[in-house]
Amino acid sequence: MAGRAVGSRQSAVSSRQSAVGSRHAPAASHQAAVGSLDRLIHERLRLGIVSALAVNERLTFNDLKRLLETTDGNLSVHARKLEDAEYIVVEKSFAGRVPRTEYRLTAAGKRALEKYLAHMEALIKAVRD
Repeated sequence: MAGRAVGSRQSAVSSRQSAVGSRHAPAASHQAAVGSLDRLIHERLRLGIVSALAVNERLTFNDLKRLLETTDGNLSVHARKLEDAEYIVVEKSFAGRVPRTEYRLTAAGKRALEKYLAHMEALIKAVRD
């Protein structure tokens, strides 16, 4: 009798687990969709840089620093990652003796941002439906 009780408990647990698993199937597809986001742009500061450059032809280092309320080091690190991915172009010059760094969004950066935004819009729509 004890053997039957254990067997029925195990089948009840299995039934609950399969019901729970099927209930979470949509969440798994959302996780896969989120996982396929462009991780380079998805980071908050890098998204800020790319977004700011999408609406401005060019911005200086100090413009971006002020706009994004970040530190020199933080901005430099994230801008370098975007530059390495060829999402932005960096132009360094001097205004008198003062160094001047300007950033522009590349065509690849604009395409990446548009793709990222379309992906986010699709995720929002999927969650709301």
